[in-house]
Amino acid sequence: MPIKTALVSCALLIASAGAAAVDARDRGFLSKGTPEGEVVYKIGKPDHEAFIVNVKGQPEEKTWTYFPADRDPQTLTIITLRAGVVINIERKIAR
Repeated sequence: MPIKTALVSCALLIASAGAAAVDARDRGFLSKGTPEGEVVYKIGKPDHEAFIVNVKGQPEEKTWTYFPADRDPQTLTIITLRAGVVINIERKIAR
């Protein structure tokens, strides 16, 4: 039993280290065509998600919003995804 506990603890430590490694400055280096999973890996989960199109039989379209952060101050980043791929990136100064 202690070996399983140690393995689980180790896995959680690695996962949390990866989450801490996300740098908000990387938001400015995203590009169209990037898969959804890669966006989450590079800059983390969005602060807000809104669906534009969510109808059965049609490609899902949504926006992910990232609020200003310590390493990306005063910049609001809005990413539009269609069928799991980035189609638009908007970066606005938020005061």
